[in-house]
Amino acid sequence: MARDEAFQSPDSDDDERRQGDRRQGSRRLSDSASFFSERLAEGPVVITGICGRLGRRLARQLHRDRHVIGVDRRPFHDRPKDIEFHQIDIRRKKAQDIFRNGEVAALVHLGVMHNPRGNSEEHHSWNVAGFQKMLEWVRRYNVPKLVLISSANVYGPRPDNPQFLTEEAPLLGAGAFSEIRDLVELDMLAQSFFWKHPQTETVVLRPTHILGTVRNAPSNYLRLKVVPTLMGFDPMIQVVHQDDVVQAIRLALRPGARGIFNIAGPTPVSLSHALRTLGRATLPLPHMVARRGIERLWNLRMTSFPAPELDYIRYVCMVDDSRAREVLGYEPRFDLTATLKAVDEERWV
Repeated sequence: MARDEAFQSPDSDDDERRQGDRRQGSRRLSDSASFFSERLAEGPVVITGICGRLGRRLARQLHRDRHVIGVDRRPFHDRPKDIEFHQIDIRRKKAQDIFRNGEVAALVHLGVMHNPRGNSEEHHSWNVAGFQKMLEWVRRYNVPKLVLISSANVYGPRPDNPQFLTEEAPLLGAGAFSEIRDLVELDMLAQSFFWKHPQTETVVLRPTHILGTVRNAPSNYLRLKVVPTLMGFDPMIQVVHQDDVVQAIRLALRPGARGIFNIAGPTPVSLSHALRTLGRATLPLPHMVARRGIERLWNLRMTSFPAPELDYIRYVCMVDDSRAREVLGYEPRFDLTATLKAVDEERWV
C-alpha cells in the first residue's frame, strides 16, 4: 500500500465521493440538456387556438419543418394533411393525452379567449383554469419549451406612461379593462412558472397591436369606413404585422430562448397619420360624447367596442422591444405602410 494511500484521511474519501457525485451529476445534466436540446429542435409543437387566424398562419409555416399538433374546439377548415388536429376543449382530459402520448417539444399557447360579450365565468375558466392545466402538463411531461402570446395591452394605456415601457413595467392594464384581467393573470402565471421550473424554457411575448387578417379590436377599428377619434387627443401608436408576430414566435422556439419580450413593429406613428395612410374619414368627438355613445351602442349590441377601450386612442401605451431585437434577433420585416394596409387584406387567408 502506498504511503499516501495508507494515510489518506476519511475526509479525503468523502471529498472524492462528493467530487465523483458532482461529475456524475454534471454528466447527467449535460446528457439531459443535450436530450432536451435535440427534442426541442426536432420534436412536435403543440399549438392551442390553432384555428384562429394567427394560429393558422403559424401552423402553415411550422409544419414545413416539423410535426405540428393543433388543439382547438373550433373546426380547422382546409387543414394541411400533415398537421395533427384535435378538436377538443383544452380543459378536458383528452387534451392531456396529447402530452402523455408524445414527446412534445414545445407548447405555443394562443388559445386565449377575447370576447367582451362572452360569459365572464366561462371566459375566466377557459383562460385561467385551462392555462393552469397546460402548465401542469408541461411540468409533468417535461416539455422543454413553453411560449405564451400575451400582449402589450397588459401594461395599459395611461396618461402617466413613459414614452416606452420595458418588460419590467408594472402590469396595470386590468385597472379599467376587465377583459384584460385574464390576460394579466395568464402573463403572471407564466412568469411564476418561469422561476419555479427553470428546466422548461419559458417565453412570454407581448406584441403591440397586431394588424392583419386577424379579428381583433385594433384591426376592426382601423377597418371602419368612418373612424371615430377623440378631440384633443392624437396619441402615438405602435402596430405590428401578424407575420412579424409569427416570426417572433418562431424565434422564441429556438433552443436557449427564454424570458419576457416586448414585440413591436415599425416606427411608431400618430393615430392621425395612420388613418391618413389608410385613407379613412374621421369623426372627431369629445371624449364624454364618444363614451356615452359607445356605451349606448354597446347596450344595444350595435358595437363590439367596450367604452373603456377608448383609452387606447386617448393615451400612449408603447413598448421598448430592444430586448427582443438583441436576444432573439427579432427584426420586423414589414414597414409601416404594409403593416397598416394589412387590415384590408383578404380575410380568408
